[in-house]
Amino acid sequence: MRQLKETWLFLNSGACSPAYNMACDEALLNWQSEGKIPPVIRFYSWDPATLSIGYFQRAKKEINLDAVKGYGLGFVRRPTGGRAVLHEYELTYSVIVSEEHPKMPKSVTEAYRVISEGVLQGFRELGLDAYFSVPRSEEEKMDLKKPKSSVCFDAPSWYELVVEGRKVAGSAQTRQKGVILQHGAILLDLDEDKMFDLFNFRDLAEREKMQANFKNKAVTINQLLGRKISLEQAVAAFKTGFEKGLNVELQEFVLDEPQKNEIQEIARNRYQSDDWNFMR
Repeated sequence: MRQLKETWLFLNSGACSPAYNMACDEALLNWQSEGKIPPVIRFYSWDPATLSIGYFQRAKKEINLDAVKGYGLGFVRRPTGGRAVLHEYELTYSVIVSEEHPKMPKSVTEAYRVISEGVLQGFRELGLDAYFSVPRSEEEKMDLKKPKSSVCFDAPSWYELVVEGRKVAGSAQTRQKGVILQHGAILLDLDEDKMFDLFNFRDLAEREKMQANFKNKAVTINQLLGRKISLEQAVAAFKTGFEKGLNVELQEFVLDEPQKNEIQEIARNRYQSDDWNFMR
């Protein structure tokens, strides 16, 4: 007898402000913790294009805030760790699921592997031979503990996605209130010069060295395919990928007015606040 697949929710938020995007992920985590919703997978993009920094990063030390402003970018601190990401030509995903869910391992790195299986299958839906990175050398492991730069795509972490040896998706995870929140950026394209303008370097030589190395460490979907795919095509591929990778069926989730109001309140109180975004 064929086993019924578990149903998870699917929320495609479209293009939202940086504060709204982070507030929506936080609200979903809260609702999951309170037992109001089943596990949920969310896709979104950013309007305006945004630089997000990890929870532990020091904004004024690491980021060229004048360049962020000059490019007209949004700026927000994530509730998750990791390094800074320029969200411009990408599909962003989040997965919100209880730590106690039977599919979820107790180990953080193993939970990454399970959740990221959905991302892996999404790349395969596009015809790309993606695989998980597993740092092997002592130097690679030390890079994870003490990263050489503030740039997220500078190096792959445990179980992040790699094609032809270069990173194609970066993810970060937090666990709060008994819930796992993992979100990540799937690169469709990238303005590399703009991205490197957003970081502080000791001197021009350091920037040039980092940028030259970066070309060997990160790649976008459009570069790999040799053609441009639309955001809609990416959504379709990765939605199917998550259904296959997690062996679930995704059911459309539409926010009601009270839920939207709760998200807006979180956005105002936290993610639009300088106290939050510049706390370090």
